[in-house]
Amino acid sequence: MADTNTYNTLEERAEAAAGFKARGEANCTQAVLNVFQDKLDLSKEKLMILGAGFAAGMGCMESTCGALIGAVMVCGQLTGGQGSARYSREIVKSFKERCGATICKELKGVEKGHVLCECPDCVKNAVLALGQVLEL
Repeated sequence: MADTNTYNTLEERAEAAAGFKARGEANCTQAVLNVFQDKLDLSKEKLMILGAGFAAGMGCMESTCGALIGAVMVCGQLTGGQGSARYSREIVKSFKERCGATICKELKGVEKGHVLCECPDCVKNAVLALGQVLEL
């Protein structure tokens, strides 16, 4: 995964994360984790391993969107766990407002046949929601 870790704005992080997902370089969780690698005390390799199990909505689309999971994981790291539950609730709310749902199969329209938000956009919106809540 090519990344210089030189992001000047939250929007640049969000676009880079969406690009990683769109190019197939990372799953949704990994894409979010990796654009915050410069702020986390973990290598890219460790972040890829940490996020590997959250592809396809953690449970093959049956559960929470992986991008949202990644945003909450980054939040916990950036806050040292202080206030994480409150921040997580705010991130989930912002993400749902941006994307229309938080469950992968709902976002992908598996049951209703109507996609609410494509994966790269979910990744972008998760980064933006995190940034909004933590004022990054």
